Amino acid sequence: MFTLEETQSLLAEKGIGKTVLQRLQQMSLDDVAKLAVADAADILEQSAALTGSTCWKNSPQAKAAVVAAIAWAVNRQKGYLKT
Repeated sequence: MFTLEETQSLLAEKGIGKTVLQRLQQMSLDDVAKLAVADAADILEQSAALTGSTCWKNSPQAKAAVVAAIAWAVNRQKGYLKT
C-alpha cells in the first residue's frame, strides 16, 4: 500500500486524481514496485472491466494518467523522486 507521502506525491502528478488512485488500489497496484512494472494497456483494460465502461479503455486522458502513474513509479524506484 502506498504511504501517505507516496499517495500525496502521486496525486500531485498531472492528470492523476483520486479516481485513478482508487482504480490502482482496486487492482492491487498500490505499491511502487508493482506499479513500476505494470502495463498501461492492461491497467486500462482492467479499469474498463471494473467500471463496466469502455471510457477507461478509450479515453486519452485515462491513458495519459495511467502512463504518468507508471512513470512516477519507475522514477520513484530509480530514486529520481523524493521518498
